[in-house]
Amino acid sequence: MPQKNSLKGNHAHSDLGGEEWPRSKAAKNLAPGFTSLQWSPGPLRRDLFTGSQIDTEPLGDQAEVASRAETKLYHRRWFMLFLFSAVSASNGFMWLEYGIISNIFMRFYNIDSLAIDWLSMIYLLTYIPLILPVLWLLDNRGIRDVVLVGAAFNCIGAWIKIGSASPDMFPLTFFGQFVCSVATVFVLGIPSYLASVWFGEAEVSTACAIGVLGNQLGIAIGFLLPPILVPNVDDMDELAHHIRTMFFITAGVATFLFILVVFVFQERPKIPPTQAQATARSIPPEQYSYMVSILRLLRNKPFILLIITYGLNVGCFYAVGTLLNRMIIEHYPGEEVNAGRIGLTIVIAGMVGSLICGIWLDKTKTYKQTTLAVYLMTLVGMIVYAATLSLGHLWVVFITAGALGFFMTGYLPLGFEFAVELTYPESEGTSSGLLNCSAQVFGIIFTICQGRIIDRFGTLAGNIFLCVFLLIGTIVTGLIKSDLRRQKANLLTKAAGPSDCNSVSMDPPSVIKEAKL
Repeated sequence: MPQKNSLKGNHAHSDLGGEEWPRSKAAKNLAPGFTSLQWSPGPLRRDLFTGSQIDTEPLGDQAEVASRAETKLYHRRWFMLFLFSAVSASNGFMWLEYGIISNIFMRFYNIDSLAIDWLSMIYLLTYIPLILPVLWLLDNRGIRDVVLVGAAFNCIGAWIKIGSASPDMFPLTFFGQFVCSVATVFVLGIPSYLASVWFGEAEVSTACAIGVLGNQLGIAIGFLLPPILVPNVDDMDELAHHIRTMFFITAGVATFLFILVVFVFQERPKIPPTQAQATARSIPPEQYSYMVSILRLLRNKPFILLIITYGLNVGCFYAVGTLLNRMIIEHYPGEEVNAGRIGLTIVIAGMVGSLICGIWLDKTKTYKQTTLAVYLMTLVGMIVYAATLSLGHLWVVFITAGALGFFMTGYLPLGFEFAVELTYPESEGTSSGLLNCSAQVFGIIFTICQGRIIDRFGTLAGNIFLCVFLLIGTIVTGLIKSDLRRQKANLLTKAAGPSDCNSVSMDPPSVIKEAKL
């Protein structure tokens, strides 16, 4: 039986008195050492979650002090993280295995550039209608089932594509890519959720960055290997053999990872890793509604602004990744392998940026300042990349593309972690899912529009198009109010003395109020 997610704890008997509560079975099930925290909700307790106002009055004469719950970090948390990252990497590789050698697949399947672009954009399109059902599944079945289903779709799609290594089988390869794109919906928003459920507050941002890094690693391999595995040869039978070999390799890896998830991946640790996670687990299921949670998030103005800015930034990254081969080949004909290496440089630099940003957040907790600075540098990097692409020197493109990737891809975990802070105690999976949905929408729009602009006006105009939207995103990021709710909850429980641990009856809204003060 799967456990519930971080927002839905075990049933709590809110009608028990202050003396009866510590002895109740429900109280003991919330979290070891957390037996004295009494949940006393009013009708729906909307004042606890709506917008950014969290200052409500306690019920009765209850003390406004938070008790400490028992917390523990398990060594196996790192294996869970790296296993998930490997699944995400496998899926990320299959997103780009067509686009980075688009000219070869266009000749092999005898299709136009828009058709080959849709092999990448199908990942973005599939995400939009499926994200809400997947978030519901995450809330009701938990992280293990979601990752398991994602790994299964990834494996099935990879095996379908093996049968499409023939010039007349483009519909089959598109169907296989569609199945793999369904897997993306199940894994893309998991990093912040997994980090919060398994990792301590001093490492949660780093863990989220590593989870995001997994997908970026797959994209990096997707830039590097396809040009090597599928050379641009004239003989169609030889080309089909190379394509089939690549498909077999991806299917084998996806199958191995699926088996590992089935037998190894776990739901969550028995004892929560942080005080914030313990408090989130204590929320009774009857007080939590999935749709109400979505509506609360959509009324959270700082989070809405973050949804827009995250979508603009990551949408630009999707467009650059999808169209990179076309941009490089236009100025450097015959350089398919170097186009892949430039893409690899973008992502490797971004992986370094992701790790540095994650470690920086764990040390400083400066979420808005860091997000704004990285966003601004992404805009600068895009301007420099656009200006130097046509100079005729590939080594310059490597440098400018690497600088762009460092900030553009490094932004990904920043957005996830900032969203968790702005929306606590809502589900981390829900906030991440909405961010990614915005990114997919903007990714489709930017990829189609930039592709048309490149075809008609050239690569410079297409990149300027992206710069305009990055400028808008930078300005809007500066308008986001920094309301770090998760940090406030952790600081409050740290402030509570050891003597408070077993003697305090507490209304959660009062906890949040104290944190805000």
